[in-house]
Amino acid sequence: MSFRFRGPNASSGMGVADHGKNAFLELKRKKVHRYVIYKIDEKKKEVIVEKTGAPAESFDDFTASLPENDCRYAVYDFDFVTSENCQKSKIFFVHWSPATSRIRAKMLYATSKDAFKRELDGFHYEIQATDPTEVDLEVLKDQHAKDKKERNEMSN
Repeated sequence: MSFRFRGPNASSGMGVADHGKNAFLELKRKKVHRYVIYKIDEKKKEVIVEKTGAPAESFDDFTASLPENDCRYAVYDFDFVTSENCQKSKIFFVHWSPATSRIRAKMLYATSKDAFKRELDGFHYEIQATDPTEVDLEVLKDQHAKDKKERNEMSN
């Protein structure tokens, strides 16, 4: 499941190919995946859709798929029920960059992130995490609640 980047980003030589976009669209529109984890292969300048999670997989399955000592991009489809009892979902983009990962990997992922996000349009929230406490289910819930509160304040 690897693919070559197209349309290089001037700062890093990275872009996004069709397979990566398709995996995201399957998550976003068809709910085929709970999450998608992307990995950059530095030597080949390729990105591997490292893992996709089935719709029944949990948030713990997602976080367990993030490597302890290496960077990744990931998208996670967060389901919730509104106060009106409606089933909804929000898509989180996660830039996983643990403190223990190599400096080169951190730089490569940081310089490629904006181009990656532009190609996979449709995220509701972004989280940059350097350790597991920053990509906890409560962080997602807090981000969603904060956004909802801000929208309510703006509409009043």
